[in-house]
Amino acid sequence: MKIFNRNMIIYKSLEEIEIMREAAQVVSRTLGKVAEEINIGVTPKFLDEMAEDYIRSQNSIPGFLGLYGCPSTLLISVNEQVVHGLPTDRPFEDGDIVSVDCGSVFQGYYGDHAYTFEIGIVKPEIKKLLQVTKECLYLGIEQCTVANRIEDIGWAIQTHAEKHGYGVVRDLVGHGLGKTLHEDPQVPNYGRRGRGKKIQNGLTIAIEPMINMGTEKVMQLDDNWTIVTADGMPSAHFEHDIAIVDGKAVILSTFDYIEAALAKKK
Repeated sequence: MKIFNRNMIIYKSLEEIEIMREAAQVVSRTLGKVAEEINIGVTPKFLDEMAEDYIRSQNSIPGFLGLYGCPSTLLISVNEQVVHGLPTDRPFEDGDIVSVDCGSVFQGYYGDHAYTFEIGIVKPEIKKLLQVTKECLYLGIEQCTVANRIEDIGWAIQTHAEKHGYGVVRDLVGHGLGKTLHEDPQVPNYGRRGRGKKIQNGLTIAIEPMINMGTEKVMQLDDNWTIVTADGMPSAHFEHDIAIVDGKAVILSTFDYIEAALAKKK
């Protein structure tokens, strides 16, 4: 689904960034609703319908539904599925991990972020994959200052993931965000320090590490959407929306709603 049709970065005003913050917060609250419901026996299609209803109740529209022919509000990727999994009627099982990626459009601007959930009792080595992938996300965000360049983000993500022996997906990347879902610049999860376009105030991007337990190589299934690991091993995916304001990163999205919902289930 990563289709880039621009050849320049569109920097945003503070007013635009505030609209984008609300678009991101709609997604954050939606993922919080998902966190309340996701469990053993729940189906992806149930979550998808719930998410569409909630987004529309927030004076927003689903960001993915119909875009590039996408048939769903959520993209739900289970275990070896990396991203872009289409919601099905297969109930989640004990030990699954589930990446839920969601988008919204609020006043013409996109929000887009993702979280990987644990279902029931997850193996320790898979829990570690999720922990490290989330750490990769925040290490990438730390690099988002006007002193740095785009590949510094990927360098931080790649270094941390590979230190733990994980594969960093090359075929899919983060991206600029705004009035379209995928703007320049592309934001790879790998890179060399000091390379790429200079980070400037007004930049708005989605950073989304996709980290595999095994090989970094991926394949697309026959549905022309679902991306899976080439070796069938698990993959994790976390994503935040970022704006550069006063020289540093401001996180527009939040996992607070998710974490509050999950805490209540313990």
